[in-house]
Amino acid sequence: MNYLIVGLGNIGREYADTRHNIGFMVADELANQAGSSWSTLKHAYYTEFKQRGHNVYVIKPTTYMNLSGKAVNYWMQQLKVPIQNVLVIVDDLAIPFGSLRIKPKGSAAGHNGLKSIEALCGGQAYPRLRFGIGDNYPKGRQVDYVLGPFDKEEQKELPALIEHAVKMVHSFVNIGIELTMTNLNTK
Repeated sequence: MNYLIVGLGNIGREYADTRHNIGFMVADELANQAGSSWSTLKHAYYTEFKQRGHNVYVIKPTTYMNLSGKAVNYWMQQLKVPIQNVLVIVDDLAIPFGSLRIKPKGSAAGHNGLKSIEALCGGQAYPRLRFGIGDNYPKGRQVDYVLGPFDKEEQKELPALIEHAVKMVHSFVNIGIELTMTNLNTK
């Protein structure tokens, strides 16, 4: 069985440690723990590893967030991964920082990366791991907040949250989304 794990983010040093790039951070830790290295391929940074007999392909789209669907669609076709085996790791303003939730489908909720995936990959029925970044910003400052770095307090908690997200990805591959939701969703 093949799985495609997609960490969403923006390429470029200026975005490296921003809230919007948490998908990249989780993908990096996933690759790091698997001992795999990244290659720059068409539309994405790419790596792969085996886990309990499964092929796990991991991408970080190089298309910028609002064109993420282009990379996801390309790699789904290339690797022949069905949509239910694609897991998108994404920042989410609608849930509090520290909350991690995996779900089998859902709306884009205004997220440009998810809108692009929805448009180019056949709708909303794909799994996603929502990494809560909260909505602690003044009115009209959403872009600055999302493209800004985690604050000092959040940075202290980040390694454990990224570790939990990696655990959720492994669980998704090994035992499926339903049990992962039951066992590992937080708050």
